[in-house]
Parts: sequence; C-alpha cells; structure tokens
Amino acid sequence: RLPTMSSTAIPNDAPVEPKRLVVITAGTGNPSSTRQLTDRIAQTSLEILTEAGTAATVSVIELAALAVDTARAAVAGFPDDALQAAIDRLAAADAIIAASPVYKAGISGVFKTFVDILDNDLIVAKPVLLAATGGTARHALVIDDQLRPLFAYMRALTLPTSVYAAPEDWGTTDLGTRIERAATELAVMVRAGV
Repeated sequence: RLPTMSSTAIPNDAPVEPKRLVVITAGTGNPSSTRQLTDRIAQTSLEILTEAGTAATVSVIELAALAVDTARAAVAGFPDDALQAAIDRLAAADAIIAASPVYKAGISGVFKTFVDILDNDLIVAKPVLLAATGGTARHALVIDDQLRPLFAYMRALTLPTSVYAAPEDWGTTDLGTRIERAATELAVMVRAGV
C-alpha cells in the first residue's frame, strides 16, 4: 500500500517568479563582438517571452572580468566570493546563453577554464543556447565541434540552433533570422519549464 501524500494548492494569485536567463560571455574587447551578439540574443529572447506572457530577467557573467579569479580557482580548487556568486547565478538559471570568441580555431581559454571549475552536476537539464564569434566564417563549426560536446558532457540541453557571427554577418538579415530562431527555441524551453 502506498503512503498517502498531501499537497498544498498554490493560489492562482500567487506571484510568479520571473524566469532567469543567464548569459556567459568570454569576449575580451570593449565592447566585444561576443557581448554584442549575446546582448542581441538575450534581448530577442526577452521580447519573445514577454509577448508570450512570461516574465523574465537577464544577468550577464563577463568571464574576462573573472579571468584571474577563474585561473586561481582552477589551481587552488575553490572559487573566491566573486566567482562563487557567478556560479550561484548559473546554478539558479532557468536557461543559459553561452558564447565564446574563437581564437586559433578553438574556444576561448577563459571560457573553457570557467567550465572546468564548475561542478559536473551544476547545469544538468538546463537549456543552453550556444553562440560564438570569430574573424572568419571558416570557424563556424567550432560551436558543434567544441561547445556542443562540452555542454553535452555537463548534461545540459543544448538547443538545436546555435548562432555564429563573423564580421561579414553583422550587417545581414540572416544573422537576425538565426538569432530569432535560436531565441524562439530558448523561449519554448523556458516556457515549458524544462
């Protein structure tokens, strides 16, 4: 015989917490093209969620500002307060937008080191929109070759559509179309409560 379980009904007028989107960006310029790309993706995601009646917020983790702390944590084995606060924000996220610049045909070392210090169970089943920027369109496969397997190892749910932007993409409508498609996928996952 199964034990009887009681449940407490949540009143319909109970305040609903906004969904939390967290951006991880490893751009180093000021402004960086990687940050500009994530800003566009985050803004489009917010607009789609708002239109669908879902409140959401965005916070940004700038990895360049945490580079020394991240390196120290990789060596010492534990993060300082600023880095722990970023990790806590990531743990509380309902969805993640993760973007890295491409250097020498690979993702940023700062990005990889940050992921290396995360607990393996931190982002299990969290929806992740992958993005990258680079100096040439020839590096577009870095997302599928390096970022997608990295987040698969972390057991996150990477979205089917990723967004890569080379310099020639910034003035095209195609970039906006890809951002819209990826942001729509993210919004669907967030609204589904995955």
